[in-house]
Amino acid sequence: MKNRVINIGIIGFGTVGAGTARILMKRHKELQAQLGVSLKVKNIADLDMKTDRGIKLPRGVLIKDAHKILNDPDIDIVVELMGGINPAKEFILEAIKKGKHVVTANKALLAEKGQEIFRAAKRQCVSVGFEASVAGSIPIIKIVRESLIGNKIGNIFGIINGTANYILTKMTEECVDFGSTLKEAQDLGYAEADPTFDIEGIDSAHKLAILAALAYGLPISLNKIYTQGITEITPLDIGFASEFGFKIKLLAIAKPSGKEVELRVHPTMVQESMPIANVNGVFNAIYVEGDATGAGLYYGKGAGDMPTGSAVVSDISDIARHIRAGAADRMQSFDISGRSGLKVKKMEDVSTCYYLRMSAIDKPGVLSKISGILGDNNISIESMIQKGRKREKAVSMVLMTHEAREKDMMKALKEIKKLRVVSGKPLYLRVEGAHA
Repeated sequence: MKNRVINIGIIGFGTVGAGTARILMKRHKELQAQLGVSLKVKNIADLDMKTDRGIKLPRGVLIKDAHKILNDPDIDIVVELMGGINPAKEFILEAIKKGKHVVTANKALLAEKGQEIFRAAKRQCVSVGFEASVAGSIPIIKIVRESLIGNKIGNIFGIINGTANYILTKMTEECVDFGSTLKEAQDLGYAEADPTFDIEGIDSAHKLAILAALAYGLPISLNKIYTQGITEITPLDIGFASEFGFKIKLLAIAKPSGKEVELRVHPTMVQESMPIANVNGVFNAIYVEGDATGAGLYYGKGAGDMPTGSAVVSDISDIARHIRAGAADRMQSFDISGRSGLKVKKMEDVSTCYYLRMSAIDKPGVLSKISGILGDNNISIESMIQKGRKREKAVSMVLMTHEAREKDMMKALKEIKKLRVVSGKPLYLRVEGAHA
């Protein structure tokens, strides 16, 4: 077994596929010394055979047909790095059916079809490695599944989308609007031509679904995650947040309480003094509470060819160790049975503090009307800012509330919007104080 060669087939030779191949080839000797086996990239499948990835592959390694990898009895590990749902799902299920171990970075696929994939792997006694699916270089899957296994996991707060974090950081530091910042992020390659998944919080929701399933024993529950993006955030809101001592971040939040867990992704005001508020640019950070360890903040690059490729190689190496020991099936330990009995809390029942900004006519009695509506809905005001005095003209009025229930806040906002003294749609942000 000492000289055993473990053959790897990679499907997808884009950014992450190229990074993975580069690491495997560059560190081949070191990996062999550490693992006691040789990791060989036997084939890489991609429809694009011409683009230069900056890697010199041996002749015959790059092929077009992924089925050649799936049907090769000598390939032990199939690495799916093409992304998307189909045909990625079919490729993974076919690999599992043929008794091959799988490594993937495909968070969308796992969040939407993970139940089917993990059940198939369990039946075939093969492993599915997915460290690279959440937070790039941060080994958060291992941390939650292995390092914190002796803990009951409490709250999780994550900045897990680098594109959104880059945009909000740039808007905060340079007081620029969302549209121009998004264009710059696209020009720099931080945002896709279609950035919907990043800026609307969908990518973060995919990752949160995976984390919550690991941390709390929930079935993967993507359709139950409340998701809101950052497109309505303005420099005005960032400025007001700063006056209150907060920063705005797109957070993925999981908060267990009793028999329920809150799962939500949305722009959030967090206190400037909190470490997660100072995670900037394209970096990711995940705050995790454990009952034995206390709070921990895990920080690193959340995307890119080498950071994500490093996470893929980590999974490949773990599986290789288990193959060498003759116990690769033991890697498959992701229980998706919903063993905990926990349920996802309805968003309307979530309670949090709120930031409200509205454009209201500057005249006596306006604040009392607004505060009256809030009071009638069990919402109390903690503090207020009004910029400028323009008698009988609309000015920005900003309120911070004490903790209130989402259902009550939505009802109050609907009533406030109907007031003749309020113009436009009130903007609201949820607030997380010292928790994050």
